Amino acid sequence: MIEREKLRYVKPILEGDFVEDKNNMIFDVKGLVHPPNRVIAYLRYYPDAEGERTRRDGQKYSKVYSLEDRENYLIRYFPSYVYFDAVFGLKLEGVPRSQIKRVYKPVDKLQKLLVAESLDDLERDTLLFVEILREESKISIKKIGVSGSILVDLANPESDVDIIVYGEKNSRRAYEALRNLFNNGNTAIKPYGEEGLRKLYNFRAKDTLMSYEDYLFSEKRKCISGEINGRDFFMRFIKDPREIREKYGDTKYVSLNIARIEGIVTDDSESIFTPCKYVIKHTKTLEGEAPKISEIVSYRGRFCDQVRENEKFIAQGKVEKVITKSETYYRLILGGGREDFLIVKRNHHK
Repeated sequence: MIEREKLRYVKPILEGDFVEDKNNMIFDVKGLVHPPNRVIAYLRYYPDAEGERTRRDGQKYSKVYSLEDRENYLIRYFPSYVYFDAVFGLKLEGVPRSQIKRVYKPVDKLQKLLVAESLDDLERDTLLFVEILREESKISIKKIGVSGSILVDLANPESDVDIIVYGEKNSRRAYEALRNLFNNGNTAIKPYGEEGLRKLYNFRAKDTLMSYEDYLFSEKRKCISGEINGRDFFMRFIKDPREIREKYGDTKYVSLNIARIEGIVTDDSESIFTPCKYVIKHTKTLEGEAPKISEIVSYRGRFCDQVRENEKFIAQGKVEKVITKSETYYRLILGGGREDFLIVKRNHHK
């Protein structure tokens, strides 16, 4: 029994995975680097007799959406799951590894769908998306996974198609494939129209500060989200474990203050991944205090592919001091608060 328990966690737990604890709560994993005794993961579903989602075994769940609601639920019922991480320098949600009952892997879920005897509409749309993407990108099926509510058997008929591609080279090929599919317009995969863009904005506006005009400018040129047969899809690009150089504790982060800055993106090559990164030239501090910021980072998919190389931007987030073995620098991290944003600076901005 002990050996089986050990084997269950041989594969690294990554962004896009879900974990279920011994209380049957389900969490979505954030990031690629985790402490030895916890997995950084945020509450997504909790058992609730009045819940609107039902598993095949009859267990009902409620879904938690905003970061604030997730944290408040845990503080009230499971306060030990909210902790201060001394390496990341932040208050985080983290499931103790001793409490993890099951890990849900997106690649495994896709493999199960491929051999399933019967499929619902969401599952059919998911497999259609994967088929079209593979045909266009030629990447291995073993490097594609299915995440989101479908992964934990809590989807409803309106659920999104949530796809993950693993590996840097595979991700870049998939990104270009999606761009081509959007431009060609002759498959079931389409960019958002006006109605879809407005609906997505209304959802995101609940916890991300941005005008509709600024949102529209960036979102219309992205190809990491759109529609498949009229259903929303979202893509995430995750590096393979062997491509992740950082180990927990190698780098220490010191959280400082909120700041708003201007600058120019000098390298956007990591902007499509989760977490995403922009190397920048920090030209001006608009609000708060900020030393010279070298990069912008976010663990939230909405900030991926948001600004492009050589574009001017305005951003607001938390300033962090980054201490590695060889250097110390500063970055701006986005996604921890509703006031965080990243927009292209255009003529109408002061």
